[in-house]
Amino acid sequence: MVTGKFRRPLRPLRFATDTLQRTCCIRHDEAPALGDNGAGAYPDLPAVTLDRDALRRELRHRRRDVPPAQRIHAAEAVAARLDALPFMPTQGYVAGYWAMDGEVALHVWQLRLPSTLVYCLPVLHEDGRLRFAPWRAGASLVTNRYGIPEPDVESGACLDAGDIALAVLPLVAFDGHGQRLGMGAGWYDRTFAERRGRAGPPWLAGAAYAFQQTGPLDAREWDVPLDAVCTDTDTLLPADP
Repeated sequence: MVTGKFRRPLRPLRFATDTLQRTCCIRHDEAPALGDNGAGAYPDLPAVTLDRDALRRELRHRRRDVPPAQRIHAAEAVAARLDALPFMPTQGYVAGYWAMDGEVALHVWQLRLPSTLVYCLPVLHEDGRLRFAPWRAGASLVTNRYGIPEPDVESGACLDAGDIALAVLPLVAFDGHGQRLGMGAGWYDRTFAERRGRAGPPWLAGAAYAFQQTGPLDAREWDVPLDAVCTDTDTLLPADP
């Protein structure tokens, strides 16, 4: 059963871009200034000094301030790097996300997918895990409890995590070992919990701006690391710890 939806259909939108980012923004004056030395927010600090909530505020603030031209470049660059991943599938189902709050948009990648790949968006489920539903530009959407658009489908039309060959995840921060800091609700960690300690599929890739890379993030026992992170400047393929 799909849960958390407001049954108010959205006007058909062409691509899953950042058009609704203001629905979940915090005030800019709540975030302290972010010092940048070109390698991320806190590249040289040990994990124990990082306050996750403060880090989220700072990086979300900076992400929302990315100018339009840089957003367009990032969408193009990330799409090209996703396509070049060594585990990029040639057929089956791939999952993206609806970009919000300044996240890197995936519409360029979606449009470039071959006909043998089916693009899906995440759908909240009452068991606390995500399901995934195929979605084409212009198809019906509804907003979930977080104000994020998701496909307007019945639960029986959704796919489990194990049906996805490659999932591209949004993130707030990441480190050189593929540790991911999200919004804190744990949806992706619960959804892909079976990936802890084993290789894909489903393969997990993050999409981000390069400035979202930090120093080591303290890994929690439930955290599921990424197999890659594609940014506007590079691709990170973390080595085994």
